Amino acid sequence: MATKKIERVIAPAGVHFVGDGFRVHNIIPGSQGLSMQRMSPFIMMDYNSPFYFAPREVPRGVGVHPHRGFETVTIAYKGKVEHHDSSGGGGVIEEGDVQWMTAASGVLHKEFHEKEWSRKGGEFQMVQLWVNLPAKDKMSKPKYQAIQNRAINKVMLPEHEGVVEVIAGEYQGTKGSASTFTPMHLLNVILKNNGKADFHFPAHFNTAILVLEGNISIDGTNVPVNNFALFENVGENFSIHASADSIILVLSGEPINEPIAAHGPFVMNTKQELIEAFQDFNEGKFGYLED
Repeated sequence: MATKKIERVIAPAGVHFVGDGFRVHNIIPGSQGLSMQRMSPFIMMDYNSPFYFAPREVPRGVGVHPHRGFETVTIAYKGKVEHHDSSGGGGVIEEGDVQWMTAASGVLHKEFHEKEWSRKGGEFQMVQLWVNLPAKDKMSKPKYQAIQNRAINKVMLPEHEGVVEVIAGEYQGTKGSASTFTPMHLLNVILKNNGKADFHFPAHFNTAILVLEGNISIDGTNVPVNNFALFENVGENFSIHASADSIILVLSGEPINEPIAAHGPFVMNTKQELIEAFQDFNEGKFGYLED
């Protein structure tokens, strides 16, 4: 089997705030020419690199806003987030947990630092992905998956080198905890110093990694902490070698080869569908959620 090589390593760009609670680097689509289609089905990635939030009585976050046509996936590494949406989904995710919200036909939602965590303050580190839906599923019923870390299936690596948490897809025959609409793999890889993990994905899957902690190399290419590595769509296999205790998010998915029409919180296939999304939102068809 051919080796899957790195196309480029992308350092984090400048930061901006989403609401007042998420200090993020936008990686997908980003300013590096990384389009929504290039990483489909992963059409957006915001990375809140480690940042200290001072204690506060009124939690920081993002108020009520709409989504249609895709899913939001929030992975908590440090800190706690509280979520509510107009379809009845909600809960608190803490370190190691995942929140998988399928907006589909449309929801209102809000997300804030969890109240008690906000009162104490602390270091905050999160990743939010937007996962596109194929046209046939864009208007399906919204749903919400609150995936606690203890419910995430895990694969222990040989020689106590680390563990792979299988959020979605599969790894070495162990299936992920999240249900998805299209084929994809989403893995948290936790490696000890000098640890190694091997991966095999179809050549045509769009594949990348984000290094959240430590320092790793792939086929002799160093990928520093907070950097994103995009792979070529050639070859199937690669290995991650850690030169320090490391945490790596691995994502690989089959592209959804359909037109993308995106504007603000809506991701559809045509401009007309975007117009309809705004009309439906303005007419209150996304439900109600108190701010």
